Amino acid sequence: MLMKPRLVWLVLCLIWGSTWLFIKLGLQDLPPFSFAAIRFLIASLILALLIAARRLHVPRGRNDLLLISLTGILSFTLNYGLVFWGEQYITSGLAALLQSMLPAFGLIIAHYYLPGEPLTVPRIVGVVLGVIGVGVIFSNQLRVSGPKALWGSAALVLSALCAAFANVIVKAYCKHIDPVVLAAGQMMSGLVLLFLIGISLEGNPFRFHWTWMALISLLYLAVVGTVIAFSLYYWLIRNMNVTDTMMIALVTPVVAVFLGMIALKETLEWRTLAGGLLIISGLSLIVFRRPRRVEARDASTIISR
Repeated sequence: MLMKPRLVWLVLCLIWGSTWLFIKLGLQDLPPFSFAAIRFLIASLILALLIAARRLHVPRGRNDLLLISLTGILSFTLNYGLVFWGEQYITSGLAALLQSMLPAFGLIIAHYYLPGEPLTVPRIVGVVLGVIGVGVIFSNQLRVSGPKALWGSAALVLSALCAAFANVIVKAYCKHIDPVVLAAGQMMSGLVLLFLIGISLEGNPFRFHWTWMALISLLYLAVVGTVIAFSLYYWLIRNMNVTDTMMIALVTPVVAVFLGMIALKETLEWRTLAGGLLIISGLSLIVFRRPRRVEARDASTIISR
């Protein structure tokens, strides 16, 4: 049966909005760095099987391997390591809101690497609104939740910066690499350091508190939140216009906030709400003020977890 682009779009919004909830649930029993590493070990093995089954070309040149390794460390070791660590101390909805700064950071970095991504006045206003929103949230976290929540919030913003830098590098230098091959290579490169950090700081993974919720969260994030969502997304960008695809970045944080409030009884302070609205408003300026001639494969500001 032929997939409908609108249905796939909705499913992706729900999946990527829900991954923040499952990260929070898994962190109740599993330490952050090992949790992230095991998630991507499972996902990368599944992707490796897909690569073998489809006989996709795997690059062997030195430059390509260096690019895959570099973006893997940025996207998976640093980005996801910071996400999983930071979400220990803040709500899942807040984590999603702060990570939505990724397109704003990507826009600034892309200005220096991608000639087709200039900084226009609306885009600058969007970035400024996002930064102000982050500042409002930071002040609220320090006042209400204390230093740990502030450091957790800072980790999420830094993770967005790392992911944005990786996205720009991919857009500038990795278009010739198949997306499935690129993702699998990045995961494999990034999870090695995650495992090393995890084992040194968190101990033997076989001795963790492996509850049913921990296992369900891990499998959901690896299979649904990574492999299935990734496959749907690359199908979608070939069957839907860029602007509509990028709207996922606006919807995902909203879904995450509501799921956190429903499933985890998370509350939303008015300052956090105000800061989140500023971030989403800034993001909307960035999303809807793009040049008309943009390739579908370059729609890389989606916030996926």
